[in-house]
Amino acid sequence: MASLRLGDIAPDFEQDSTEGRIRFHEWLGDSWGVLFSHPADFTPVCTTELGLTAKLKDEFAQRGVKAIALSVDPVDSHQKWIGDINSTQNCQVNFPILADADSSVSTLYDMIHPNANATLTVRSLFVIDPQKKVRLIITYPASTGRNFDEILRVIDSLQLTDKHSVATPGNWKQGEDVVIVPSLQDPEVIQQKFPKGYKAVTPYLRLTPQPNKP
Repeated sequence: MASLRLGDIAPDFEQDSTEGRIRFHEWLGDSWGVLFSHPADFTPVCTTELGLTAKLKDEFAQRGVKAIALSVDPVDSHQKWIGDINSTQNCQVNFPILADADSSVSTLYDMIHPNANATLTVRSLFVIDPQKKVRLIITYPASTGRNFDEILRVIDSLQLTDKHSVATPGNWKQGEDVVIVPSLQDPEVIQQKFPKGYKAVTPYLRLTPQPNKP
């Protein structure tokens, strides 16, 4: 199967997990989703990542996001691993971990890269919106843990820019100035949308205070 691209519908699937059988689209419902894979159970970097995800439950909830992890090991292995995660990371794993022992979901989402490892998943991560569209794809090597601050930052940007005619600059964080999209040129519309005004650095780079989320 060809790799997924931004804007594609995230493939639906049915797979076992630590919270029972999951039908992905049904489980996601009207929420945003973060689906992310791990090379294997009982691995050090993954243990820290799953602990971080558990601790970020409130941050994800504020954004209407459900998290779901995946490893190619079976459910009984996941359950034993969760005990290690909870004890070493001082957390309670509060999201499902897919047991993709047959690699069906990993194959569907192109998470196995043979030139990196023929059997284990790389650290793939997908942000999926309520319309089930893929909005972000990040792939890390197995040796490098993910930056969850960046994942939350991108979700903030996606949710903001979906509602307003703006884009977010490099290194943007919640509350900082944003960019008015170049396609918006009507002065009256700009005034209506951005009553706080804007600073034109160049005709195509116009900075304005971040609009409030609706």
